[in-house]
Amino acid sequence: MLYRILKIISRIAIRIYCRKIVINKPEILNTEGPVLIAANHPNSFLDSVILNTLFEKDIWALARGDVFRKPFFAKLLHSLNILPVYRTSEGSENLNENYKTFEACTYKLKENAIIKIYSEGLCVNEWHLRTLKKGTARLAIRAWEEGIPLKVLPAGINYSSFRKFGKNVFLNFGEFITIQDMNFNGTDGLRHQQFNCKLQEQLSRLVYEIDENDIFMKKKILTVPQNITKRILLFLPAAIGYVVNMPLYIPAKHFTYRKTKETVHYDSVITALLLILYIPYLVLITAFVWFISGWWYSIFLLLLIPFTAWAYVQLKEQTD
Repeated sequence: MLYRILKIISRIAIRIYCRKIVINKPEILNTEGPVLIAANHPNSFLDSVILNTLFEKDIWALARGDVFRKPFFAKLLHSLNILPVYRTSEGSENLNENYKTFEACTYKLKENAIIKIYSEGLCVNEWHLRTLKKGTARLAIRAWEEGIPLKVLPAGINYSSFRKFGKNVFLNFGEFITIQDMNFNGTDGLRHQQFNCKLQEQLSRLVYEIDENDIFMKKKILTVPQNITKRILLFLPAAIGYVVNMPLYIPAKHFTYRKTKETVHYDSVITALLLILYIPYLVLITAFVWFISGWWYSIFLLLLIPFTAWAYVQLKEQTD
């Protein structure tokens, strides 16, 4: 239930938070399971917010196991369709829990679920594809061995910025990898290597490779042109949006920066924080206007303020 509620809210909010979402194969968003989405991992749990919001079907995800240590968070994450995966650095005694997670994934795939896994393992804010871990290969091969008609979907997630509110997102999907693409002769190690080579080959074409100091290439690849007419029409509402929304955004920005300094979680945390705070902020403003001017003006503002926020995002600088 919580997953569905947040998905509805996120589908509205993401259009404000993201200036433009460019998808190379939008028809993929309607795909049916069993599917394993194998993605890169550049931007913490914002990657999951983007994918979960855009896909029509519900998605299950695998996340680092240390955040499941407290029962409250474990229950909360499970309600958001998230299952734990433990790394050696989180304690070898927890590695056996991965077998339970893989069993749960296999069961869900038998029910035609869609599961998302970040094949690089760790998250790093960069425009670069790193070496793939073995988890994706193990899960896919296990599903095929159990007769599940699994399709593995390579997905490259690319952002115009890891710090700016109002970013462009480029979501690139590859070709499905199926059991017909695999040679099952040989040891487990050889099969894992074969699978990872196929996945790495596709992801290398879907993930943008840009040096973080190369401002020219960032602007060339990651910006989306906008015609002058639209800029003129949006100038006034964008200016209003800046004035009206900054009392919420600026404190949220500074708070998030202090809490996530030198980590990869800034984008994700500020997105979640604004998602939680924006509706109460709108209610507070409209309630005040209702009190001094009447209900008609407050309803008008309830619609106008999010539009002005969207207009401001459209005119902002797109890259760092």
